[in-house]
Parts: sequence; C-alpha cells; structure tokens
Amino acid sequence: MSRKFLSLAALMLCGIFLLTGCHGQAGMNAFEIPEEFDLSREYEITFWAKNDTNKTQTAIYEKAIADFKELYPNIKVNLRLYTDYGKIYNDVITNIATNTTPNVCITYPDHIATYLTGSNQVVPLEDLFANTRYGLGGSEVRFDSPKAEEIVPQFLEECAFGGHYYALPYMRSTEACYINKTYVEKLGYELPETLTWDFIWEVSEAAMEKDIDGNFSVNGQKVLIPFIYKSTDNMMIQMLKQQGAGYSTDDGEILLFNDTTEELLAGIAEHAANGAFSTFKISSYPANFLNAGQCIFAIDSTAGATWMGTDAPLCDISADKIVSFETEVMTIPQFDTSNPQMISQGPSVCIFNKKDPQEVMASWLFTQYLLTNQVQIAYAETEGYVPVTLKAQESAEYQDYLSRGGENDTLYYDVKIKAAELLLDNVDHTFVTPVFVGSTSLRDASGQLIENTVKSVRRGQAVDDAYIGKLYNDITSLYRLDQIGAGAGLVSSGKADLGKLPKTSVILLVSLAGVWILILLYVVIQAVKKKRNQ
Repeated sequence: MSRKFLSLAALMLCGIFLLTGCHGQAGMNAFEIPEEFDLSREYEITFWAKNDTNKTQTAIYEKAIADFKELYPNIKVNLRLYTDYGKIYNDVITNIATNTTPNVCITYPDHIATYLTGSNQVVPLEDLFANTRYGLGGSEVRFDSPKAEEIVPQFLEECAFGGHYYALPYMRSTEACYINKTYVEKLGYELPETLTWDFIWEVSEAAMEKDIDGNFSVNGQKVLIPFIYKSTDNMMIQMLKQQGAGYSTDDGEILLFNDTTEELLAGIAEHAANGAFSTFKISSYPANFLNAGQCIFAIDSTAGATWMGTDAPLCDISADKIVSFETEVMTIPQFDTSNPQMISQGPSVCIFNKKDPQEVMASWLFTQYLLTNQVQIAYAETEGYVPVTLKAQESAEYQDYLSRGGENDTLYYDVKIKAAELLLDNVDHTFVTPVFVGSTSLRDASGQLIENTVKSVRRGQAVDDAYIGKLYNDITSLYRLDQIGAGAGLVSSGKADLGKLPKTSVILLVSLAGVWILILLYVVIQAVKKKRNQ
C-alpha cells in the first residue's frame, strides 16, 4: 500500500473527528452541586413547555416566570411553547448532539430514557432533593418549596428509573370514560357502579340498531360510533395490565406479543367490523362525536375533560351540532372490578446538564417553583389535571375549587371537576409502564396493533392466526423492537446501542467504516495489479 494512500486515509480520519468535534459532544461531566448559589451573577435559562393552544395555560406559565423573576431578579427564563410532546422530544434529541438542549423541559420518563443515551445530559435530582439549603423545602429557597414528603409518593416514584430520580412530576392525569348517560338509558341499560369491558361492548352493539329509514334508532342520525378510544396505546397497555398479561420487563424485555394480546385483538376486531368501535386516529376526536350525539362511550384523558359534554367550555364543533344529554364520568372499563387498574400519566419536568453548575442551579430553583401551590392549583384548574403535591391537594383553596363543581361551565365545569376527583379517588389503583431505552417505541407499537387491526377489518380482512403472525412481524419491524433488547437496561450507565446513539456519533462510526472499506478495496486492487504484472 502506498504512503500517499495511507496519508490520505489518515487525513480523512482526522477530518471526520474534527467535523464531529465542531458539532459538539454528547457527553458531559457529571453535575456537582455547588456549595453556594452565586446570586451576584446573571443567568438566562430556557424552558420548553407544552400546551394545546390554551391561552389560560400560557398565561399561567408567563405569570409563574414573572413571579419567579421577582424572587430571583438575576434569573431570566425564556419560554418556548410546543403543541405536542413528540415535537419537544424530537427537538431535544436533535439538540443533544450539539449540547444545545433547553435548561428545563416538560417531558415524559419514556423520553428521558432516550435523552440519557447522551452521557450526563440529564441531571439526577436525588442529591438536589436532599440539599438542606437549596433542595426541596431548603432553607435558602426564596419561596414555599414543597418538601419531598409533600409530593404524592406514587407520582414521585414515576420519575425514578435507572437508579436515579431524573425528573419531578408536574401534573398528573389518567384516562376516563365520558358517557352519554341519556343514550345508555334509552337503550334500556343502567350504568353499573364500575364499568366493565363486557358492558361497554354489549351496549355498543345494541346501539347499532337502525330504523326503517336507515337512521340509528338511539340518536336518529345517519352517523354513530358507539365507542371511540383516543389513545390506543393506553388501551392495549391497560387491557394487558388488567388481565395480568405481559407487556415488558423493567430491563426492556418485550412481552407484548402474547396469547392475551391476540385474544384482545380478535375481540376488538369483532366489534370494529360493524362500526361499533373506532379510534381517534381513524375517526377523529372522541369529544366531537360525543357532543354531536354520535358516540356513547368516549375514552380520553382526564386532562381533556373541558372538551366533553353538552356544556363543555371548549368544543371543536358548531353550536348547532351539539346535542343535549347527561354526561357521566367513570373510570375506564375493567376486566376485574375488584382490582381496578388504570394508567397514570401526565407531564414531568427534567433539567439538562450544562458546563456551568451555577446555571444548573438556576434551572433547579425554577423547576421547584413549578411545584408551588400557586402554580400547581392554577394549572390544575384549567383542565382535569390534579396537582402533584399533597400540599396543594389538601390546601383550602383547592378543596374549595373541588367543592364548587357545576357552579358554572367555565372554572367550575362539573365534568372537569369529576374527572379530577376520579383520579384523586383512584391514585392507589394507578400504574406506569417500565422505562428504558426504546420504551417509547414499544408504547407506540402497542397502540399500532389496535389501529392496524381496526383498519384491516374495515377492509374486509380476516383477523386469524396468519394475520396476527404477520401483524406481529410488521410491527416489530416498523418500530425496530428486535433492536430494543440490546440497548435496554443501559439507562443508568448512560450508554446505548448503535441504533440509539446521537446522530454525530453514528456519522462518525459509519464514516470510519467507509474509510476502512476504501483501504481494503485499495489493497485488493493493488494485489490484483501485482498478480497481472507477474
């Protein structure tokens, strides 16, 4: 091999390393709490948050930032709003490679697991929790920060994985079934104390009866989808949990593709075949159909309660389309009413590491401020969320709010308050799924099983063993679930498999492989030439 070629290869390698270096490194030194927060310095931090174009929520964020600024004039907080958690997730992943992540971010533990593939990118919080001066309830904190024991234990534990606490809970919700009670009773049924899947399926099938004009008898309209589910990933996950069937292990082993899953899909297919069941992705928002008298059972987050019912303060359909009915709010249907199971969900807040530990401390103080009563109660009152602190939940102000349900159709909208009370009454029956690198993909895959099945039966396909086998293979391939096992369980070490590495690292490794291929190709060509010349 010529020296000229070797020199060229070396230059290519150096260029790749320099190119990668110019775009930043994913790894950072571990954060260490400074002994003193330097109040003489100016700090500017970014806060990425999510709202659904809800101006009231935006105003709450803005007020929290302004009030915090009065307490800490040297800390400027820049708010960036998103309408979708997925967009926050994608932007964070993009920015990890260049160390340009936000300082504070509203997110989900599943997303944080992927953020952790960049070494020391997310700050572990347990030492900050316990810091006597600047921690939760710390002596040097300039506001009434909640102590660790004043955070709802179940909600706090949802933020612990990989051996650390990587977030603080911000708001919590679960799912609720919003019911057109008027139509249920018109069909000759009475709502049970606890909803069951059998009851919902039976009523939904009964509602499919039509009159001689081809209208549905129960609503007198041409359109009716008795049962619509907003989040099919939650639907599958909760059904499996209620049946004691597998989903995944804490270490990331995929258990989703089991006999119970197949049985559930077969049942869903049966009811979707004649139109008794559909999903948000296929048909649109459950609230729109519910409010138009075109749906009887609409399952959505408790955080979506302000969109549900005849008198909902938020509504996407015109007033002339709204039908008058009595709205009931109940827990999601169960297989075993003696052991109800429902998912706990809602945003948490994480802090990203920076080269300057003082900047991280400024972020930590602002994150704590989001857990104060004034922020927690104000935000919880906008939708069917509940505060994450016992301190806020038990306050006279919040208890007064709950007691006034139905007083008006805005702040005290009865459906919204019923939804919040539903979660407050069932915290001990909630659960969360394991968090690991790839858990977001697994969650998406679980919902896609239902979506594909419903679409298939609408096209006249049979959901048999052959169909299920192909479906499992397709979903595994689509979400690369066969690659999750190798990278799962590595959250605590900050490492990941190649498929989850930052983009710059992938570029580096692929380029290195390309250089070696060129070198080997050159060797082969030179050997062939030498042989021909002999």
